[in-house]
Order: sequence, then C-alpha cells, then structure tokens
Amino acid sequence: VFGKDITLLLILNNLSSDRKTVKVDMSASTVLYTRRPVTEILKATTSVDLGSKQGKHIRLKIPYSYYGKYLTTDKRIQVTALCEVLHRHGLKLLVEKTIILEDTNIIIKMPRRVVVNKAVTLEISYANPLPEPVSRCVLLVTLMNQQVKIHLARLAPKERSKIYFEFTPRKSGPLQLQVDFSCDKFSHVKGFVTIAVAPA
Repeated sequence: VFGKDITLLLILNNLSSDRKTVKVDMSASTVLYTRRPVTEILKATTSVDLGSKQGKHIRLKIPYSYYGKYLTTDKRIQVTALCEVLHRHGLKLLVEKTIILEDTNIIIKMPRRVVVNKAVTLEISYANPLPEPVSRCVLLVTLMNQQVKIHLARLAPKERSKIYFEFTPRKSGPLQLQVDFSCDKFSHVKGFVTIAVAPA
C-alpha cells in the first residue's frame, strides 16, 4: 500500500546435487506505466551458497523514505534481480517484478436511496497514508459534468478526515461521482461511485 515500506522475497532453489554459489544483483526503480525507468531508488548485491537440493530466501526491503519522493502518479516500482551462478560459465537468470502501489485513501458513503429532485448528502473521507504531514490539500469533485474544487486543511501523518458534499440530482438513472485528492507530497488519488438515482 502506498505510504508503507515494501518487503519482497526472492526464493532461490538449487535443483542439482552440486553445491552452487549465486551472486545476486538487485535494483529497484520508480517507473512509468510504459515501464520506462524514472529514478533508481535501491541497489544491493549479495552472494548465497546453496548446498545440494537446497533453497534459500533473500529478503529485500524498500522503505517509504527511499521511494516516496520519486514515485510518479503511476505509483509503480520495478524490481530486478540478476542471479549469476559463479564458476558455471556465467550462467545468469533475470527476475523482474513490477509493483503497483494501491491507494486506500478515498471512501465515499451515500444514502441507500437517492431520488430525483431531492437533496443528497454524501460523506467523502480522505487520508494521508504517509509517515509525514501533507499540506496544500485539494479535493476535486466531478459530478453531472461539473467540477467543484475544495481546498482542505493540512493532514498530520496517517490522519483521516472527511467532508460532507450536498447535491440535487435532476434526472433518474446512473450518475457517476468522481473524487480526485492531491497534496504537496502526492497527487491524483482517485475514488468514484456510480449512484443509482430513482424516479420521484
């Protein structure tokens, strides 16, 4: 989840009866959705001795402090591990994984029944998932082809807050509400609901 430390596990198994030494070069970079690298955030090298038919785990931790300020709006991190079996004519294996960090920031609560021409009040809650305060918070609410920009107070680390938003639907049928939350440390955290508007 966005804002938390990331822990990965690389599992190496020696399927042969010979003892092997494996050199592992690991790196992590923030990337765009096209997989184009933006910033390298971690680089580490280790060696592992594997006995006959033995398996070992290598743990890789990426703290939020390493990736937070380099993450793009795509919220993707590409991790690669180049595993080289030493003394085996340079036998190499490349392992790659793309991590997409999830947002759990926006929660929209609404009444069970929404009716044409009757005012509706929605509860929109938003959060700062980071271990540091955020400021310049803005909520952009899009509904019925109109946008409302709401400037919010700063949020303390891990703080959740909420606002109440009132509107009156003018026709029955499905209506989509979209919420976009941005601040000085991250942007475009989205949430949306489809509202079923009943006839009067």
